[in-house]
Amino acid sequence: MLLVAPTLVVIPMAFTSSRTFRFPPPGLSTRWFGELFADPAWMDSFVLSLKVGGVVVLLATSLGTMAAFALVRGTGWWRAPLNGFLLAPMIVPGVITAIAIYYVFLQWHLSSTFLGFVLAHTVVALPFVVLTVGTSLQGVDRRLERASTSLGAGPAATFLHVTLPLIAPGMVTGALFAFLISFDEAIISLFLSGPFNRTLPVQLYQSVSTTLTPTIAAASTLIITLSSAILLLSAVIASRRRTKHV
Repeated sequence: MLLVAPTLVVIPMAFTSSRTFRFPPPGLSTRWFGELFADPAWMDSFVLSLKVGGVVVLLATSLGTMAAFALVRGTGWWRAPLNGFLLAPMIVPGVITAIAIYYVFLQWHLSSTFLGFVLAHTVVALPFVVLTVGTSLQGVDRRLERASTSLGAGPAATFLHVTLPLIAPGMVTGALFAFLISFDEAIISLFLSGPFNRTLPVQLYQSVSTTLTPTIAAASTLIITLSSAILLLSAVIASRRRTKHV
């Protein structure tokens, strides 16, 4: 409840009629959302976050699914080291990961570039896809795949018509989490951002450091709403998946 309380304060302040942060608001207005969407700096950062998140979804879901197959279906001593390597971004503190990525990307001239944002966000989003898809794979009945093979289907046909539909909920959940991680990522993005390339969380941080207007609350409300919608959607997918298995 203590963690939710600040959110309950930010959202009403996004609709305040006052020019300063006041709670409770003296009146209601959508003025600050209008200023948010009319400001090129805010809109450029919002569009950049959406573009980066979209590409990260494709990369992280593809690579994470292949990695999950290797970990679940593979055999050998390399599985444990590979699993630890893939899950490292979830374990290592974010600041350390950000410093390491910044140092490497600075050498590769990827700092403050669209490609740099995509690659960095893919690194931190990948573990979530590996975990969700790996869990789905472990629940697949291998007898269904063997039955498909015995009926003359090749490996590709078996994967497309048997395995893929069974792990699709896990892939969708992983893709949603990948977008959410990318869209909300602030620490690494802060290291990689430049004067003209800022994601929405970085723009929010910069605005808090310079000017304090309810536009910041409107941007925060936008992030909270989108993040909550994605979490709700993933919860619905997981609930339907559990219902089908019952």
